[in-house]
Amino acid sequence: MSISVRNITKIYGNQKALNNVSLEINDKEVVGLLGPNGAGKSTLMKIITCFIPPTEGTVKVCGNDIFDDPMAVRASIGYLTEHNPLYLDMYVREFLVFIAGLYKIKDRKIRVEEMIEITGLKKEVNKKIGALSKGYRQRVGLAQALIHNPKVLILDEPTTGLDPNQLAEIRSLIKEIGKEKTVVLSTHIMQEVEAVCSRAIIINSGRVVADDDTKHLASGQSLEAIFRKITTEQ
Repeated sequence: MSISVRNITKIYGNQKALNNVSLEINDKEVVGLLGPNGAGKSTLMKIITCFIPPTEGTVKVCGNDIFDDPMAVRASIGYLTEHNPLYLDMYVREFLVFIAGLYKIKDRKIRVEEMIEITGLKKEVNKKIGALSKGYRQRVGLAQALIHNPKVLILDEPTTGLDPNQLAEIRSLIKEIGKEKTVVLSTHIMQEVEAVCSRAIIINSGRVVADDDTKHLASGQSLEAIFRKITTEQ
């Protein structure tokens, strides 16, 4: 089991961002967290990655508890946030060598070249990050998230703002990564989950309202229609 979420609740003031959420994600699963903006997807990801603590409940990642051993949890996760934080004045290779140094990776230059190859950055590697397109910046973000060879990859809205060509390329890259690692990505786009994920977990108003293989989801329905159906049946 890669990720085990148990009875997670997160309260901000008088608002419950997450309400008693439980789920499990297996090794080498590619899972989509699907829901509208404000559903609680990013909050759940921040709890899993130890960025913020839950109000109640706990999470285990690769057998390590977020409270008992948060450093081990962080070491097992690669995290690409929605707003990809990059040093725009650094060159691509320079930035990745810097990140490898933070992780104290042995043979960091070899590992950086591997990441450049895997994420398709070779032809852009001599540019400053600030000169890259949005799609290539996402590739740099993926490279830094993968550079320490984590078992779990967490991606928060990884294709936001990409053009159709960039979208197809990043989706293909995520599917390839999913052959070797557990991948969890959040999105509010149904087609994103259908294109990349084997399983979808739908979150609405801080609750898990559906959890199933993507092939069992109603193809062609809007997310809003699925929510209306689910909430009517509850």
